[in-house]
Amino acid sequence: MQYTTIDLINILDQELQATWKGKRVLLSSANRLNNPVVAKAIDMTKVGKVFAYQDFRNQIHEYQKKHQVSGVVWRKSTFNQKSIECPEIHNQLIAIDGDKEKLIEAKKSVLTYWQEVTKDMTYWLASDRRFPISKEYVDRLIVQAEWAEIDAALTEIYLGLCWGNPKEYLYKWAFPQSGCYRIIAANDRPSSIKI
Repeated sequence: MQYTTIDLINILDQELQATWKGKRVLLSSANRLNNPVVAKAIDMTKVGKVFAYQDFRNQIHEYQKKHQVSGVVWRKSTFNQKSIECPEIHNQLIAIDGDKEKLIEAKKSVLTYWQEVTKDMTYWLASDRRFPISKEYVDRLIVQAEWAEIDAALTEIYLGLCWGNPKEYLYKWAFPQSGCYRIIAANDRPSSIKI
């Protein structure tokens, strides 16, 4: 029997809980730090738990590659009483061949939803909230993006316009090969929530 994406998520969750309860410990964690001063300064039991879980998660990633188990999950977002389900790579899994295409295929429906729920709202770049941006500027970013994602709060909604590697696009070090412009739609000024 081959495990599904949901099975792997549940297995990882169980392993993480077991690790933090002290049921899994990597005894050789001090050897991995390569810095004896740091090894003496921090609690190696906690570090051992981190490495134990990390090793287990790496085995799950190898399983995903070998058996072509997708890392895509579908997440529901609701804003102004309208909902959408969007694909994303689960934060503990990896993208396999074909996963990025699932993200790309959903771009049109995500953008249709965004346009429906943000009528008459003001747009802001999440990285620079000093000045609003125009719809035309957002449209130019949309054309450049490979896929789009949505996050919703109570009074504002966030659009991610992403490209590159689905497992690296959130990291600044991956720019410009991978990245994501985050747009905030708000009725007034956006909140100070970091996204």
